[in-house]
Amino acid sequence: MTDDALSDKMPIGPVVNTAPARRPERTTIHGRTGELVPLDPAAHGDSLAQDTIGEAGAGLWQYLFEGPFPDRAAFDTHLSKIAASADPLFFAITDSRSGSAVGYASFMRIEPVHRVIEVGSILYAPRLQQTTLATEAMYLMARHVFEDLGYRRYEWKCNALNAPSRRAALRLGFTFEGIFRQHMIVKGRNRDTAWFSMLDSEWPLRKANFERWLDPSNFSTDGKQKVSLSQLNQAHLNQTRLTQAQLNQAPGASLRKL
Repeated sequence: MTDDALSDKMPIGPVVNTAPARRPERTTIHGRTGELVPLDPAAHGDSLAQDTIGEAGAGLWQYLFEGPFPDRAAFDTHLSKIAASADPLFFAITDSRSGSAVGYASFMRIEPVHRVIEVGSILYAPRLQQTTLATEAMYLMARHVFEDLGYRRYEWKCNALNAPSRRAALRLGFTFEGIFRQHMIVKGRNRDTAWFSMLDSEWPLRKANFERWLDPSNFSTDGKQKVSLSQLNQAHLNQTRLTQAQLNQAPGASLRKL
């Protein structure tokens, strides 16, 4: 029986390029409002410690694997540990105006053979939250993944109870894929995990939406956005729902649901 004849009876995925993606390296990723630079405890510790340790910063760590940290010594130990890691590979997010580190994020669960990589362990200090840089940092990481490193799937995962993270994933153009029930035990508590992804085939449209939103012309003189990124990505979300509905009506759909 030929491969084509067998595939008609037992469908499989299309042939893909099997060349592996590149592993991310400790390099600087330049942006307009800021940069992503390799995390350096000596260079970034003072700035990152502001508003992130003690009672004032406790809420920032609610859904992260680490923290909260009661004092600077504990936080410095944490920074030294994650800065030495290769997977996850951490980058500080620095503000171009002040030069200060205002958060960090990592590439993690790096699988070059399958060309799959995840963004995670994201810490945004209050100074970074709801700023243009907060969005640009995610754009820079996605662009690096698809255009420089050659990945085909970019993942975002979070605690299913973390509503802000789930909203952020959709706003940024990730597609919700479902819930992994009882996926982890984190800090002694059950974690169901919400999965999101972005594909290389989707990146050109996501990139255009990011760049349209980030363009200075999208903001008024008082800094208010004219068009939201959620609005720009809504068309994609509607198309995804349509594609899924068409798939459900395709021959063999009933078998795929079993």
